[in-house]
Amino acid sequence: MIDWDRVNGLRNDVGSEDFREVVALFLEEVGEIVSRLRRAPDRARLENDLHFLKGSALNLGFAEFSELCREGERQAAEGAADAVDLEALLACYDRSRQAFLEGAGPLLGRTAA
Repeated sequence: MIDWDRVNGLRNDVGSEDFREVVALFLEEVGEIVSRLRRAPDRARLENDLHFLKGSALNLGFAEFSELCREGERQAAEGAADAVDLEALLACYDRSRQAFLEGAGPLLGRTAA
């Protein structure tokens, strides 16, 4: 679900302080799109939304979520945006976010709750 090698590599590349900022920015930006997809998905812009989510997720090690976004982006690009299973995609994001926050606690300078 989470590519911890990628997460640790990013933290090593940017340093612990900047890593916390990257995580905060990721959660904010991705959270805004995820919230919009939950309340009022716009199938006309789904390809662009999923492209953004895919890249952001991949950068922070959300491997499974990124793969679902890639597949959804492909479907939308082929004119099948209505076939994208947003419920499964958003559930995967929720699970990934939870797993990331639980596992990354020490990397973010806090203990897991």
